[in-house]
Amino acid sequence: MSIYVGNLSYQVTEESVADIFSEYGTVKRVQLPVDRESGRLRGFGFVEMSSEAEEMAAIDALDGAEWMGRDLKVNKAKPREERPASGGGNSWGNRGGGGGGGGNRRNDRRY
Repeated sequence: MSIYVGNLSYQVTEESVADIFSEYGTVKRVQLPVDRESGRLRGFGFVEMSSEAEEMAAIDALDGAEWMGRDLKVNKAKPREERPASGGGNSWGNRGGGGGGGGNRRNDRRY
């Protein structure tokens, strides 16, 4: 399992996050997602530690703690929810689709 860390400063690094969490056990991995378009950190991350006991100790100590001018949000990471394929759709399984309809609009006169 892993730990979710929210409300991170945009100046953090994987190393600085690992340093803070290493006070509570062995940090196996730190992941800081970046925005695809801007390449900027997204303000949250994930930390994996060696044991559940270490994870709980870090969560208990760091949730709500102030770090780099921000109050951290630290809890157990929840599994990522499946998202439908991009493009939307409707209950008939169609994607997109035209609008249509309307008519009898004052400024929509066709001769």
